[in-house]
Amino acid sequence: DSLFSLGADLATPFSVQSQAIKRLQESDSAALEQEIDRITEKLEPLRSFILPGGNRAAAMLHFARTVCRRAERHVVTLSHSEEINPQAIIYLNRLSDLLFVLARYANSLSNTPEVKWKS
Repeated sequence: DSLFSLGADLATPFSVQSQAIKRLQESDSAALEQEIDRITEKLEPLRSFILPGGNRAAAMLHFARTVCRRAERHVVTLSHSEEINPQAIIYLNRLSDLLFVLARYANSLSNTPEVKWKS
């Protein structure tokens, strides 16, 4: 539901106020943050950077996260030339964080170890 709202929000000039357009609200990002917190409680704390990957589900979630980050960068660029709902950027940022946590959780469920990044 929120992804469709995001699409409608970005496709409609922010100056257009219409009951037909459901704009993203702070509560949409807050719901993602609550889910992030709920899942994070089930995971070992991160003590170093990890490389994306793991089992197939986790790898796909990491891939979705990179696509989400790319969308976030495009929306930030758009915000330089068009007035947009600032909640769109916040929502995409929180969504990418949720996808990261879900990837970690997918690996955890299958006992797939996380690969630590070594500099």
